Amino acid sequence: MAAVPDLLTAVREQGPLVQCITNYVAMDLAANALLAVGASPAMVSDPAESAEFAGIAAALTVNTGTPSPRWVEGMQVAADAAVAAGRPWVLDPVAVGATALRNEICTDLLARRPSVVRGNASEVLALAGLAGVASSGGQGRGVDAGDSVDAALEAARGLAVRSGAVVVVTGPTDLVTDGERLVRITGGSPLMARITATGCALTAVTGAYAAVGGAFDGAVAACAVFAAAGGRAAQGVRGPGSLRVALLDELHLLDQDSFTGVEIEEVA
Repeated sequence: MAAVPDLLTAVREQGPLVQCITNYVAMDLAANALLAVGASPAMVSDPAESAEFAGIAAALTVNTGTPSPRWVEGMQVAADAAVAAGRPWVLDPVAVGATALRNEICTDLLARRPSVVRGNASEVLALAGLAGVASSGGQGRGVDAGDSVDAALEAARGLAVRSGAVVVVTGPTDLVTDGERLVRITGGSPLMARITATGCALTAVTGAYAAVGGAFDGAVAACAVFAAAGGRAAQGVRGPGSLRVALLDELHLLDQDSFTGVEIEEVA
């Protein structure tokens, strides 16, 4: 597994261009998080140009938070173009399991071969079930998880095997698996859950790291970077408002010695 500090440097040196088709709520934080880690964001979603742009970008990220027909068409053609161009793309199945529309959209996108799937435990459980993987739970409440990260472990493994994607389950502890390997990342702060779009921003940053480090190592590194930055940012802030600003600052300031509070365990 590539060292996380090495990938931190690689993203800053290469500055990968990441195309983000994400929701209205997340656009600002996702774009600024990418800039803070040294990548470059492009919020290109319209199907008239999203496929063409996916051939230019170093990675694509797709987030289903605020779907509409034209928005979804933009996701579909961009995903196909990214695969055709050999670029990694990351699926963030926001609130899958909550409505029939989101289930239909996410099932379709999963069939378009994402490199990485990143979601909370309830989203991963729901998506695994839609993919035909035996799972129980999926007790999400909209974008909020109602299941523990460990409850989604076997479903994540099964989903990774079934889809061919690296699956990332995020929460108090993050899990990254390709169906065989499993890495657990611990760090961050509970206060991060009080800021909207932190998970969406992590999806965008995962695209940047996948572009320079590959799907598995890139996903591990992105989770570690967010855990390190979140933990450092939470020290001394007054609440979620100041944490949001501090998180961006810490993403920018991270260096080789910033990961002492983050545990990265290769479980299998």
